Amino acid sequence: MLPCDADMLDDTIAKIEGRIRSSDAVTGAHREELIKLLGQLRGEIASLSKTHEEQAQSIASFAEVSAQEATRAKINPATLQHSIGGLESSVGEFEKTHPHLVGIVSRIASMLADMGI
Repeated sequence: MLPCDADMLDDTIAKIEGRIRSSDAVTGAHREELIKLLGQLRGEIASLSKTHEEQAQSIASFAEVSAQEATRAKINPATLQHSIGGLESSVGEFEKTHPHLVGIVSRIASMLADMGI
């Protein structure tokens, strides 16, 4: 993987973290847990990108869109669910080979979905 691609993935996660930190839609405890999970996701995506670059980019992109939808001032539940479904689908093929990645994404998706209720 080229260094600019690793930087792009890291920048994507950093954007998500910034959005979560600055959002009024995220409470303190949820904010800290999401930031922790995003740190774990960063490591998992970096590892995955060494062998599955396109899939790693897809996971990061779906995570970014999902966070954007969950932190909007006026949340559209259907759009949020659609973006979270994409995020969950983006890791589906890695259930056996990268179970920790799938678990992290599942937890992030669940927390973001709960914000849209």
